[in-house]
Amino acid sequence: MNTLDKLRPLAAIAEERERWREQGRTVALANGVFDLLHVGHVRYLEGAKALADVLVVAVNSDASTRAYKGPGRPHIPEAERAELVAALACTDRVVVFDEPNVRIIIQALKPDVHVKGTDYTPDSIPEGDEVRAYGGRTAVAGDPKDHSTTELARRLGREGAK
Repeated sequence: MNTLDKLRPLAAIAEERERWREQGRTVALANGVFDLLHVGHVRYLEGAKALADVLVVAVNSDASTRAYKGPGRPHIPEAERAELVAALACTDRVVVFDEPNVRIIIQALKPDVHVKGTDYTPDSIPEGDEVRAYGGRTAVAGDPKDHSTTELARRLGREGAK
């Protein structure tokens, strides 16, 4: 599948989710800003993909990134960040979201597993209650938090990194 074909609105992915369910395929949802894509992001997403047949990645919009990370972020525009994430072999679909969290995406897709990075535990994932309410589970994936966009931006001499 072409990289840009992986980028879909939530409603289209929700329709696909129904087909995947009928086919007996499991779905993982991962999410993040993915600003200045680095090996920690790749390891997180590859780990998430290992937990299900299909990996949907929700990428924070520019507005939600600024609200979450501060006015100096993101460094890369949302369309480019989404395209980079979609280009990864482990990624099946990508959706950009404006909300402060992925509850709306969880409600629409009801992923079998919601995956966060290793700075969380399965019990500390903020949307975990939403996932458990319909019988899904939460998990963590990736390597220890040894890589960060903030640190990478600092090394590159960028200001405004949080």
